[in-house]
Amino acid sequence: MPLGTHKATLFGVAGVSTGGDVVLLSTQTASDSSSLDFTSGIDSTYGEYIFKFYNINPATDTAIFTFQANATDSDSYDETITSTFFRVYHREDDSSAVLGYNTGSDQAEGTAYQQLSDSIGSGADESYAGTLHLFNPSSTTYVKHFYSRGQTYDGGNFAIDDFSAGYINTTTAIDDIQFKMSSGNFDGTIKMWGVKN
Repeated sequence: MPLGTHKATLFGVAGVSTGGDVVLLSTQTASDSSSLDFTSGIDSTYGEYIFKFYNINPATDTAIFTFQANATDSDSYDETITSTFFRVYHREDDSSAVLGYNTGSDQAEGTAYQQLSDSIGSGADESYAGTLHLFNPSSTTYVKHFYSRGQTYDGGNFAIDDFSAGYINTTTAIDDIQFKMSSGNFDGTIKMWGVKN
C-alpha cells in the first residue's frame, strides 16, 4: 500500500515527493515468539528498508531487542557488523538522568546480534518502540549501512532514548533480517516498508 505525498512527508522520509515511493511490504506480529524473520521482499526494488517496531514486550524482564542479517544463500544470521550505540535516559523518580556512549552495546567487526534497545521491562505496561533504517541491502558493491532510534521503557523504570548505527560489512546482497530478544520470547508488531531510490 503506497503512501501519498503528504503521508510520506509525515512519515519522515526525506526526499519522498510522489505517491508509491514508500510502500508497506510486510507486517508480522509476535505472540510469545522467539523471533520474527523477514525472508522475502528484501531485494533491489527498493534502496532503503524501514522497519517499525510497535509495543515490543519481552517475556524476560530486562531483555534487549536485537537484529542480525543473512547474506544471500546463508541461513546462519552471523554477518560481520561494526556499530555504535548511545543513549539518553531519565529515571522515573528523577534520581538520575544521563547522556552517554554505551561501549558494551557496540561491535567492532563482530558477528553478534546488534542491540537496538536497552533492557526492556516485561511488565504489561512496559515495551519498546522504534525504527530501523537499512540502506541498499541488495548492493554487491557496498557495505550495508543502518541506523536506528527507539524508546525503551526500561525494567528499572527508566525512559531511555536509544540510538544505534553502523554497517553490515559485506558486499554480498542481504536478503534476510531477523529480530529477537537477547533472552526469551516476545510480543509485538514489526512493519517493513520499502523506499524507492
